[in-house]
Amino acid sequence: MQQPLGKEVAVVGGGPAGLLAAQRLAEAGCRVSIYEAQATVGRKFLVAGHGGFNLSNAEEAAPFAARYAARAPDFTGFLAHFSPTDLRAWAAELGISTFVGTSGRVFPEAHHKPADLLRAWVARLQALGVTLHVRHRWLGFGPNGALHLRHETTGEQTTVQPAATLLALGGASWAKTGSDGAWRPELERAGVPVVPFAPSNCGAEVAWSDFFREKVGRQPLKNVALSCGPETVRGEVMLTDYGIEGTPVYALTPQLRAQLAAGGPAVLHLHLKPDLEPAQLLEKLARRRPGKSVASFLGEALRLGTPVPTLLRELGPAIFPTAPTEAAALLSALPIPVTALRPLDEAISTAGGVAWGALDEHLMLRMRPGTFVAGEMLDWEAPTGGYLLQGCFSTGAWAARGLLSWLGQHP
Repeated sequence: MQQPLGKEVAVVGGGPAGLLAAQRLAEAGCRVSIYEAQATVGRKFLVAGHGGFNLSNAEEAAPFAARYAARAPDFTGFLAHFSPTDLRAWAAELGISTFVGTSGRVFPEAHHKPADLLRAWVARLQALGVTLHVRHRWLGFGPNGALHLRHETTGEQTTVQPAATLLALGGASWAKTGSDGAWRPELERAGVPVVPFAPSNCGAEVAWSDFFREKVGRQPLKNVALSCGPETVRGEVMLTDYGIEGTPVYALTPQLRAQLAAGGPAVLHLHLKPDLEPAQLLEKLARRRPGKSVASFLGEALRLGTPVPTLLRELGPAIFPTAPTEAAALLSALPIPVTALRPLDEAISTAGGVAWGALDEHLMLRMRPGTFVAGEMLDWEAPTGGYLLQGCFSTGAWAARGLLSWLGQHP
C-alpha cells in the first residue's frame, strides 16, 4: 500500500468533524484544503459552547454507544477509534485542560472558553500546512471527483480536483451558523439517498390556555422526571409560553416524534416528586386535612410551590383528588399532551441525513468512491450531554482513517 504523502485532499465543512478529519489527514502527510461557506470555521461549535461548553461524557463505553440508539453498533466502532479519553488527550495537546463534572459531562477548565480551543485548533491546523478557504460554498460534484465551489462575497465560481474528498457539512439546525442542510439537493442529484431532516433535542409545544400563559410565563420545574412510553429522564424542565423545554424534553424527542408521526396522541408524563418512594409520597399525602387549600398543602407537605398548583389546574382534574392514592397517581404521572415539536431551525440537532445504506464501513459514499462523509450530515441522533460533539469528532476521525486507507490503495 502506498503512503498518501503529498496527496491533495479537500475537506468541505469547517465544523468539529471536518476540522478533526483535516488534522488527522494533514498529520498523515496529505495536503489538505478546508472549504467553509461561512466567514469563519467552527460557528456552530462556538454557539453551542455558550450554553455550557460540554465536550464529551465520561460514561462507560457500552452505555455511551447505546446513546446512539439504532446506530449503536456503528458508534461502538467509531468511539473505540476516537474515544472520550482520546478527545481529552487531544484537547490537552492544544493546551486545553478538561475535567469531569458531577453529571459525568466533560468540560474544559473554567478559564478556557470555546474560542480558546478553536483558536488553538486553527493554529495547529495552520502549522500542519492546512489551507483554510472561508466563504467558499460547495455547489456540487463535477466529473472525476471534481468539486464546484462559489465564493460567497465575490460570486466567483471555481472547480478543484482533489485526490479524495471528505464532506462534513453539518445537519439542518441553527441555519445562522451555516448548518442549514443546503447540501441535500446536491447529494440527491448525485444519486445519494438522504433521509428527510427532523428536529431533535428540541422543545415540545403544548396548547396552554391563555390564563396559564399569563399566570405562569416562563418558570422552571426542578428535580422532576419526564416519561414518554417506557423511557424516563430526570432533570429540570422549563415551562414556556409555547410548551416545555429542557434536557428531559430534548432526550425524549425521538419518542415524541415517533408518536406524532404515527398520528396518535403524543403524551409526556410528569413526575413531580421522583425522589420520593411511592410509600413515602402516599404517607405525606395522607396528612392532608379538610379545609386546607391544595396550594398550601402541596407547598407545606411536598415543597411543591409555584407554578405547580396552576399546572395541576391546567392539566389535571377540575378538583384535586382527596384520596391519597389518586393524588399520588396524578403527581407521579401528570399527562402533558404535546401537539408538535419546535421548528427545525430551533432544534439543537437534527435526525435525518445521508442514509447509512449509501455508505460503506469506512463512511465512503458507495456511488462516489473517494468521497467520505462525517459528522451531523449522517443520519444519527443522540441526546445532549457530550454525545453530540463526541459523535462528530469520532465520525470525523473514522472517515479520515478510511480516506487515508483508500488513498493508499488508489494511487
